[in-house]
Amino acid sequence: MAQMAEKFLLSKLSRTGFVALVAVAAACALLGEPLVSAAAAAAAGMVVSGRTFHPGRARQPWPRVQQGFFVVLLLILLVSFWTGPWVLSHWLYALPLVAFALVPPPVAAVVALVVIGLAVSASQWAVGLADRHQMISAFLLTVLLSALLIFLREYKSRQLAPLRRTDELTQAASREYLSADLHKEIQRSEREGTDMSILMIGLDAHLSESEPDEDIRSILPRIGRYLHSQIRDFDTYYRVADLQFLVILPGISTGDALTRAEIIRKGLATLLESHGMNLTVSTGIAGLNIGDDANTLQQSAANALRRAQQQGGNRSQAYSAWSKPAQPSRGQAS
Repeated sequence: MAQMAEKFLLSKLSRTGFVALVAVAAACALLGEPLVSAAAAAAAGMVVSGRTFHPGRARQPWPRVQQGFFVVLLLILLVSFWTGPWVLSHWLYALPLVAFALVPPPVAAVVALVVIGLAVSASQWAVGLADRHQMISAFLLTVLLSALLIFLREYKSRQLAPLRRTDELTQAASREYLSADLHKEIQRSEREGTDMSILMIGLDAHLSESEPDEDIRSILPRIGRYLHSQIRDFDTYYRVADLQFLVILPGISTGDALTRAEIIRKGLATLLESHGMNLTVSTGIAGLNIGDDANTLQQSAANALRRAQQQGGNRSQAYSAWSKPAQPSRGQAS
């Protein structure tokens, strides 16, 4: 709930900032300040292409677009050094923090150093700028504070990385924990003598020629929420690939898992259809057999999913460790 509130707040702030920057760009264009107008327009482009402006949007290619707007803003700021007076001098204060937020730290450091050098050099002959010395001091202080904030952010990310168990986009458990969790469930099943199955779910994206990749990825958060609503409290699901999920089903035989897979598959097909996506779903099911470990069980489910998709997709396929062929279950998406 807290994460949802945070995303909602950031989205609202982004939209408010975008509207304000567009208003500044329009007003400055009318007042005859083309550089300020261009800078505000570039900043508005950075906001609208940001991840917080539309949380459910696919990531690609927006990070590149956002970095492109940043380069445009940087060029505009550099041009303002020589056009004088420095109507964009105060925009420099935000430049280091924006650079560290949008581009890799080494690149951001180079950008900050280059801008500092150019600003100090240009201030020597900008005699028309009365507060140029104070501006340079404030700019250097801003750079130091930005570097401190970035250091604290990176330090926090590294400290929390071992504790982060969920995928940010789908809220599924992270793949890094799958093998360990699956190993524990296998040991429990063998110790208690109970059944256990796993279910691998994949979107048949390779069979679709009408849905762009970014549209498919934009539906992943809803898919994650649907899976969360369909599993039991002690089941767990993981995002194992870009368009694939794996669900651990303790205490369920292969036959029962196949029934559950069909329910989930048809539900996902209905979800995709409700969003106007001509896309099908396939599932692969594998039950725990004697001698299976975490790796072999995952491989069995992956092989079953691969076979389902090779047979045209839109079906569930159970894997059998014996020589007899597994019987697929096929149903049309409702």
